[in-house]
Amino acid sequence: MGSTDRAALRAAANQPPPLVGHNVVAADLALSEAVVRHGSESVLDSLLPLGAEAGSAEAREQGRLANEHPPELTTYDRYGHRIDEVEFHPSWHWLMERAVGHGLAATPWERQADGDADAHLRRAAGFMAWSHTEPGHGCPISMTYAAVPALRVDEALAKEWTPLLASTTYDPGLRPVSEKRGALCGMGMTEKQGGSDVRANVTEARPAADGTYTLHGHKWFTSAPMNDVFLVLAQSSGRPGSPAPTCFVVPRVLPDGTRNQLDVVRLKDKLGNRSNASSELEFDGTVALRLGDEGRGVRTIIEMVAATRLDCVLGSAGLMRRAVSEASWHVAHRSAFGSLLADKPLMQNVVADLAVESEAATVLALRLASAVDDLDDPHEAALRRIALPLAKFWVCKRTPALTAEALECLGGNGYVEESLMPLLYREAPLNSVWEGSGNVNALDVLRALGREPEALDAWITEVGLARGADARLDAAIDATLALLGELMGDPAGLEVGARRLAGRMAAVFQGSLLVRYSPPEVADVFCASRLGSTYDGTFGALAGGDLRGIVARTTPQLT
Repeated sequence: MGSTDRAALRAAANQPPPLVGHNVVAADLALSEAVVRHGSESVLDSLLPLGAEAGSAEAREQGRLANEHPPELTTYDRYGHRIDEVEFHPSWHWLMERAVGHGLAATPWERQADGDADAHLRRAAGFMAWSHTEPGHGCPISMTYAAVPALRVDEALAKEWTPLLASTTYDPGLRPVSEKRGALCGMGMTEKQGGSDVRANVTEARPAADGTYTLHGHKWFTSAPMNDVFLVLAQSSGRPGSPAPTCFVVPRVLPDGTRNQLDVVRLKDKLGNRSNASSELEFDGTVALRLGDEGRGVRTIIEMVAATRLDCVLGSAGLMRRAVSEASWHVAHRSAFGSLLADKPLMQNVVADLAVESEAATVLALRLASAVDDLDDPHEAALRRIALPLAKFWVCKRTPALTAEALECLGGNGYVEESLMPLLYREAPLNSVWEGSGNVNALDVLRALGREPEALDAWITEVGLARGADARLDAAIDATLALLGELMGDPAGLEVGARRLAGRMAAVFQGSLLVRYSPPEVADVFCASRLGSTYDGTFGALAGGDLRGIVARTTPQLT
């Protein structure tokens, strides 16, 4: 074989160019339009540097390396001292430094207090866009963001920790809080025997003479054990009567520089989220400070749960968008059977369907984020109460199916680790499990409907803003209200119908937002499919029509 033949054999013909050098924010029209709609052009402009960095070749490579080299636990040092340290690859620190630096941790709480009316919207859009780099490191970022509203129940603790959690300086390493320029927060809620049922927890908090407590027990799933502080639930024996869950602040390092008694038993070997360390912890005399009233731990952390649920929706929407970007980019540059894949009617149908699903998730996620900027409005607060579990249930449930279909658009290339599609596929189920599984969130919807009538009123008001614009949406609203009435009139069957109701309410909310704000062709496809009685969830089964505009809208453009 001659050198010319060998060169031709080795040439990579008909392969898409790498998807690098695009601005993740600017290329996502659903995201950028929502930012301007709920915020302003200046908010969008402030996110463009983040978007450019997230779409860079360097960010893609750092994300790949962080997953290829998972964290490692060292329980003892060379001298036999117990240290319980987790070592991360340099790429993890690269990602964390930029996520914190872009203000994606607790920064918006202080910016909001300083008068930034769009602080949480800005952060939400940035969190979605930055998750394109690598989703695992978003976990400590999210927990740090979510900790602040819980800390605010104690003015002294909030004053001590919030400025560090809100810092844009990433300062890793175990040191006393007084020596830190920035800090990260984690949470320890679930235990072996309880899972989501935190009232079954057995970890005990014993009051000490100096006003602190000591914790004795375990936590089954605590991510980011190298964080500086944790919010932990424990049964407080200091409460008169029977013990009840109480929230505690647990610093990793005590003020005098000694390490708190917190044993990292092992790191979890997880399906995905491999760059992030998730651990099992044991407490035996661990120093803790009570946060909130005795026996009111669940109520104390409820706002933290709301914030992390929002990040589950944002993260899943970001994952959807990344998967659709990879799929649409591939088919725009790959030929088969004489023409580009993007010109094949059936592939257009698949990619357009994926794009509509992604846009529906994005508009819903950012609508909820905008509500955090305006919680003094009773409607916004009530809407957030019902729509967060709805969105958490629905968007997170839709993500695995979308990611699998997007992977298939790349064919065998998508099944290879180098494409990074397997990373997205493994990550896809996570947010449906974290912060309450599908059942937990569907039941929380029922709880809100039963205890807080203003929540249902807020949903009816919100979806009603699109009344009259699309007959299919109107019919879906009426059918959903009828289903609600049917279930509420049948207490025995109410729980069984919780998932069906949550899915319908979420899809109708998405339809209302798309009808009001998205291009007509996007709203039309959504209403014709998702709100129709014959929809079976199969991607690429749209009725037809010219879908090229939707495909073009979702295909990234290099800058």
